Amino acid sequence: MTTPPVPLPAERIPPGTADWRTPDAQRWLAAVPAKWAHPLWAVLALVVAIVWELEAGPVAACTSAAPCGTDWPGLMVAAVLLLTPYWVWRQPRLAVAGLAIGLATLAMEEGFSTFGRPSALGFVLAVAFTTAGIVHRLAVAGRQRSLAVEAAGPAVQPLPAAARTFRRGRLSLILAALALACAGFGFWQAQRVVDAYEERAADATKLSGRVTALDQGDEDADVLTVTADGRTHRLDTAYPEDFPVGSRVDILVDGDRAVLVAEPYDVFGWETLVLGGSVAGLAFLANGVAGRVRSGRLRRGPLPVLRVLVREDPEDSRTWVYAADDPGGLRPVLHFHSLYAFEDDDEREDHPETDDDSMAVVDRLKEVFQGGAPTPPLREAVLYGVPYAGAEVAFVARDDEDDDEVAVECSVSEVRPAVAGRRRRGPQSGRRERPSRAADEVAAGMTPTAGPRVWRAHGFSRAVGLFLLLVQGGGIWASLADGPSWTWLLLAVGVPWLVTAVATALTWRITADRDGLWVTGAWRVRRVPWDVITSVRHADDGIRIGRAKDSSVGISPAGWTWLERRLGHEPGAERVAEELRALLLLPELRPQEEAPVGRQGIPVGPPLAALSVLWGAAVLLLL
Repeated sequence: MTTPPVPLPAERIPPGTADWRTPDAQRWLAAVPAKWAHPLWAVLALVVAIVWELEAGPVAACTSAAPCGTDWPGLMVAAVLLLTPYWVWRQPRLAVAGLAIGLATLAMEEGFSTFGRPSALGFVLAVAFTTAGIVHRLAVAGRQRSLAVEAAGPAVQPLPAAARTFRRGRLSLILAALALACAGFGFWQAQRVVDAYEERAADATKLSGRVTALDQGDEDADVLTVTADGRTHRLDTAYPEDFPVGSRVDILVDGDRAVLVAEPYDVFGWETLVLGGSVAGLAFLANGVAGRVRSGRLRRGPLPVLRVLVREDPEDSRTWVYAADDPGGLRPVLHFHSLYAFEDDDEREDHPETDDDSMAVVDRLKEVFQGGAPTPPLREAVLYGVPYAGAEVAFVARDDEDDDEVAVECSVSEVRPAVAGRRRRGPQSGRRERPSRAADEVAAGMTPTAGPRVWRAHGFSRAVGLFLLLVQGGGIWASLADGPSWTWLLLAVGVPWLVTAVATALTWRITADRDGLWVTGAWRVRRVPWDVITSVRHADDGIRIGRAKDSSVGISPAGWTWLERRLGHEPGAERVAEELRALLLLPELRPQEEAPVGRQGIPVGPPLAALSVLWGAAVLLLL
């Protein structure tokens, strides 16, 4: 029986407030970006393009005419490029500015010759693809805004008094100040090193000499041997490739100290601090300013209002919004994090919550660790503001079904549509997985067959296996390349697990026949008769088959549930688990024949382990 929503007192519903009904809400929800414009694809394209360009792009050599000193403008461009993928996801308008800075820098350095290099051309194409996706997302947000205004009608109302005093972005701005202060400290320290060098260089003797040797000194540092003015000098260098044996170099000699004019000082550590502090500071600063601007936009004047239903997720404090005529809370429309707003300081001190989305989950961590509270009931609410992807809103609802007090809450994160493909679409969907379909519902899509049924690794599962295979090969190379070290212990622990995971993800197989299941994992094929199976479930990106009086049989990983849902696909392993459960509960669906040996599967863990050993031996021989 469906529990009716907690009603909102009639006097708290402004006159003329329209119900946001399911047809209008579904039209709003249907106006979502196309799959190609999902930020994930743009971020992946940008990251690959930036890494490719950094790896393949030209690097200016250190010379006496152009020494390798500090390059603060270039460092700031690097900070913007590092931030841009994050902004593509969170701040699309700022991302456009970051992309423009990256393109302008590339054009100023190389001009039209940029198009002659594949890596630079790849970067340009990634920027174009990302920009197209951002423009499409912003256009869709404008469409959602128009649909929401149309559903709200002509009625507008002032924001509740408590919401007008609510301020956003305070914590982000504080964190931004701390991070930027760290960046400023790094800049100050680097400049001290530069100034000290320039003072000593003014009194030092400049000599020209020839590189006579290149070897490794203490701590694996490259050392140049330079003969100048009849004396031999040994100088550390970070870029030995710029100074081949026989080339001429300029050095500065100050007593017993000598340095290359081309490499006057080393402030890499301080530059790293400046870069890290700048990236973190600018990210927090952008979030704080954006929060202030959006919340300020709510307070500018009367706003459209919509009557809706809301429910708070007990797991992560997310507020889910439903259409006014959806008392069962079956189809969420949008979601955001929210916090209470108060009219006076006394009430605020009684509820000392933070005002940033990065901390909105903290209030519920205790309940989560203790197993969580039951799903709260739906509440009638009035939504203030125009909801669209990226907007900020406020709402009024009763604080609790047993309390007559009406609370005002303001969003502390952007409005996001409850699109298909999320791990969970609302708190009613369960804590970790959506409820499994009933066996009869699954059976309706299955046709009884005489021959064995076979389920095998699908595309997402194989993609996970290939990725882990690359990680395994790279890890073996990295660990063995430098000779014996403590990393070999990590190799001994990690490679067996990786071999098992790779073999499973690439070639797992489950065959159902008359008498039971054949489950092919990484190392063996196991027989599980029907009469000992107690349960079949999808868990932890795999399939678990429970057995009476024995441990369960598992296949994991069998895909990547989070990514599959994100991309709008039903997880393959979840579908297999549901069909196996239907066979378990409905014997008439089971195959009538026994599976021959050729259809029972072959484990590939042993040959993959042998290949891993051969790869490790090849690495040792090659290096």
